Amino acid sequence: MRWLGLFTILIVHACLIACAPPKQGLLRVVEPGSGTSQISVIAATTRAPVEDQDILYGGDRGKTVSFSRIVVSVPPKRSAGTLPLPRRVPGDPKKNFVATAVALIDKSQIAAEFRARGPHKRRAFVFVHGYSTTFDQAVFRFAQLVHDSDARAVPVLFSWPSRGQILDYKRDFDNASYSRSDLANLLEAAITSPSIDEIVVMAHSMGAWLSVEALRQIALKRNGIPRKISSLILASPDLDVGVFRRQLEDIGPKRPHVTIFVARNDRALQLSRFISRGGTRLGGIDPSQENYRQALSDLDGITVLDLSALSSGDRINHALYATSPDAVRLIGNRLLQGQIITDANASRTTAVDTLGSAATFLIAAPIMILDHAANAP
Repeated sequence: MRWLGLFTILIVHACLIACAPPKQGLLRVVEPGSGTSQISVIAATTRAPVEDQDILYGGDRGKTVSFSRIVVSVPPKRSAGTLPLPRRVPGDPKKNFVATAVALIDKSQIAAEFRARGPHKRRAFVFVHGYSTTFDQAVFRFAQLVHDSDARAVPVLFSWPSRGQILDYKRDFDNASYSRSDLANLLEAAITSPSIDEIVVMAHSMGAWLSVEALRQIALKRNGIPRKISSLILASPDLDVGVFRRQLEDIGPKRPHVTIFVARNDRALQLSRFISRGGTRLGGIDPSQENYRQALSDLDGITVLDLSALSSGDRINHALYATSPDAVRLIGNRLLQGQIITDANASRTTAVDTLGSAATFLIAAPIMILDHAANAP
């Protein structure tokens, strides 16, 4: 009955969205306002372009990978973790996230685009969005995360052809799988770029499946992942736990450190479990349960952070990585700087409040840490 109730609620929600008037594209370019911050994002996408320049790319597969640079204006006087989007275009840069510049990039220019601008270090921050996400939503969410985390890196968005509809789960999964080689090629371009010394990959929801598969493809080609890819962050990964384990086994020991954000109360992953008729998704596990700890305990270089106790504006608890100020600060202050979060250093991290013993995993809110390395004999 619990599953039936959850499914019914989400179906009604989806129908309400489907019956609403079509949403206008949010990428209409406007002049930046005074006091705003500008975030410049490199976007690579396997989506097909559309004629409407306020949308740029739709939910169908493109014939090739398209590249663009999009400058997003972040309004002043907003709280970290919030993403105020305009209800209609053009948006107001003093109140909304808006695009202030859009330029197409030729594939041959990508290497040059990786060059850090301004105070950025020689680090690329590659973000892969999740299920039911339109192109403009992905651009603005990533820009918000980059701004709020104060990411000192070159922001690179990889956008696959999600149709942006809750009921298109199976089609989204097929489109994510379709894009594996293209994401792998983008990461290869960053690996071979002399302008980049370090790459951090972050993937949300279904994008986690795509990202781990792309890394698996690189590992099989190169006999491991190059050290330049230092960290993989999986936020609410929509992945079967056993499949994830097999993917890492295929990648082998030469792989980046993996940090996993989970939330036991993630309603979107509960729905994914229902649709897939499988077990609990990786992003929805309870790290205190022995079976999940055992499933990951012998895999080196994995840290699981339980965000279940965090509060944010995300009503379904599926985007806590971006909507919770604590999680955003943790990403910017520690993970993007190449630092590994463990129980041993949690007490020195402002975003983490830890009680109890690491040996017994008695770690309390707001962020529970499961780190096997800290508990090795």
